[in-house]
Amino acid sequence: MTTLPHVTWLKAFEAAARLSSFSAAAAELGLTPAAVSQQIRLLEQHLNTRLFKRLPRGVALTDTGQAYAQPIRKSFDDMQRATTGLFGSKRKRVVRLRATISCAALVIAPQLARFQAEHPDIFVQLSTTVWASRFDEEALDIDIRYGSGDWQDAQILHLGHESAIPVCSPAYAAALGGAPSIGDLARADVVQIIGSETDWGRLADLHGLTLQVTTDWLKADSSLLALQTVAAGHGVTMVLESFAKQYLDQGLVIAPTAFKLPKRRSHYLVINDRAGQREEVKAAASWLMSLYQALT
Repeated sequence: MTTLPHVTWLKAFEAAARLSSFSAAAAELGLTPAAVSQQIRLLEQHLNTRLFKRLPRGVALTDTGQAYAQPIRKSFDDMQRATTGLFGSKRKRVVRLRATISCAALVIAPQLARFQAEHPDIFVQLSTTVWASRFDEEALDIDIRYGSGDWQDAQILHLGHESAIPVCSPAYAAALGGAPSIGDLARADVVQIIGSETDWGRLADLHGLTLQVTTDWLKADSSLLALQTVAAGHGVTMVLESFAKQYLDQGLVIAPTAFKLPKRRSHYLVINDRAGQREEVKAAASWLMSLYQALT
């Protein structure tokens, strides 16, 4: 078995192979062309193989040299990435953030570019869940949970009270007469979000309305699915205003009436106790707080 060649020989070989020139490799490595030529000669002797064809002007890799250059270059690239990633002064700090699917997709993800522009040294790892009531993964730093805030964690921050609104596509509103009333919406094909089945009744009680809500046309287990369904052109859904915002801004859905239902539950920012003192976690938490303050 051939022993590994000296790393200085390999470095000279990689540079000369990439630049197709001993002189250019010498300039890059801070050596003389004669020194580079000597190191490559020693490498060829060690391997008992010609790696370069010496031409009147410059050099060219042999077939064996070409095959050898690719893994050598990859090895040096891998070593550079590992060194920079582990020891580089600009190594990014990681914040592991989890949120419900709808919150992650509709509120956080559209604004992440702004956070990373403000904090280029922080890398956000965003994951989703349907419902969460505890940190079941030690790797998590921040949870965005929807509920009453009655969890056992030490650091729980209320992100503000929220309201739900009925929305539908402009085309569906036109099919209901152009300016549908709240009664028209309640009698339409309702896309119900699981967990919010009482919203239409509570809206009627709050505003003193008599609403005849038809049997649900469809049930969805997330606000994201409900919004995607009605934005496609059919049905009405009652959804958090913060979730509907980008759909409203883009004209994909409209809120045909001014009726709103204040929700009993809301979103909370929960910080894992073991991560709360890290500066990058504090920065992400502060940004999330300001994001929700702008929405509610």
